[in-house]
Amino acid sequence: MSEPTPTKQWIMNAFAMFTPGHLAPGQWRHPDDHAGDYTNLEYWTDLAKTLEAGKFHGLFLADHLGIYDVYKGPGNSAPALESGAQFPLGDPFLLVSAMAAATKSLSFAITASTTYENPYALARRLSTLDHITKGRVGWNIVTSYLESAAKAFGLEEQIPHDQRYEKADEYLEVVYKLLESSWKDDSRIKDPTSGKYSLAERVRRIDHHGKYFKCSATHQLHPSIQRTPFILQAGSSSAGKNFASKHSEAMFLPGLEPEKVRKEVDDIRARVISHGRSPDSIKFLAGILVIVDETDEKAQAKYQSYLQYADLEGAAALFGGWTDHDLSKYGEDEDFKFSGSGAIQSMVNTWSTTIPGTDGVKWTRRRVLQELAVGGVHARAIGSPQTVADVLQRWIDVAGIDGFNLSYAISPGGFDDMIKYLWPELRKRGVFWGDYEKVGASMRESYLADGKGPQLRKEHPGASYKWTTE
Repeated sequence: MSEPTPTKQWIMNAFAMFTPGHLAPGQWRHPDDHAGDYTNLEYWTDLAKTLEAGKFHGLFLADHLGIYDVYKGPGNSAPALESGAQFPLGDPFLLVSAMAAATKSLSFAITASTTYENPYALARRLSTLDHITKGRVGWNIVTSYLESAAKAFGLEEQIPHDQRYEKADEYLEVVYKLLESSWKDDSRIKDPTSGKYSLAERVRRIDHHGKYFKCSATHQLHPSIQRTPFILQAGSSSAGKNFASKHSEAMFLPGLEPEKVRKEVDDIRARVISHGRSPDSIKFLAGILVIVDETDEKAQAKYQSYLQYADLEGAAALFGGWTDHDLSKYGEDEDFKFSGSGAIQSMVNTWSTTIPGTDGVKWTRRRVLQELAVGGVHARAIGSPQTVADVLQRWIDVAGIDGFNLSYAISPGGFDDMIKYLWPELRKRGVFWGDYEKVGASMRESYLADGKGPQLRKEHPGASYKWTTE
């Protein structure tokens, strides 16, 4: 008799940002929200402790450069500033050391741009954090997409989209050379007898002369636990998917319908194979807002209470930044089910078919913004533990994903509710671990869970740069 197939274990990732208004602008006014105190370091260390106590795999810190100024623009930053919609915005790198010191097993994914960061300097920062966290760090690679960011860095306009990914590919080559090829594993000996800290013959300068970058340097740190941090990315364009299928080890997927997300997953897995990688060498995480309570009624009441604090102008500012669509250009009574861009109509049609009680609803600008105001363009799971678990299970089954990037309306309360109400139901179903499989595991070990250690897998393109001892 064959052994039963083990139940798939889900990756559960917390999604946050170093700002007062991440995906639910205006909630900083809610009496139970503490994310509005985003510059209070104790808020972040307490959040990290809460997430680790709840056995979240990691905390993903989103980031962007520039400001959302498309809505009522161009160049109008007032809606973002007044609502706190992802502005002000701090550097997430500077939070990680403190949170890592307060935890032992929680991982941290940090966003950094290949368009505006210098690869030599970023490689040093990533190495430093990998050492300090003992391998619990990941790099969410972005190419940056805001016109305001381009101007902040002295450009007249953005670098064209596909060119940004071409540049990013070479950027990764430089980083791999620095992190994998500058030091051998046994180069730091720290030998008091010989008086040598490192063996000079086992450390070398890398020389890169490419189309976008030139770098002749010895990496400034000896190899860390992971060497190259765990690599994550989000992107739905053809260029973005090609890049992700080559480099990423985990990918964040937007989308309101699991059926449509499944098409993206299948497409990317096929591209992964074309790069000589195993189709399961990349994990897929869907973004979703979870609001959970003891009963469906209590959870829905909680959601309605959050809507009372929602800032619709802030939601419009975020949507404008994400899509480059200025909703102020449409009339107040215009029905977006029949007007606006194809993307907006598609979004509205999805809401019409999936949100109870929306039959015959006129999708005016205000009604659209209400749907965006708590959770943004992500899917939502609102209800009792059983209801939310059923929604998540459908996403796993239909979309073929491996887990979730879980966003909140208020923090840390949203995460507290997941731990209190949802986690016991998921554990009862056997889909979420009761504890970390290994205390202090690297991010790569925790997320891939393949027993192959903390460093890049042999089939990953970055692994080919490693300077081995053979």
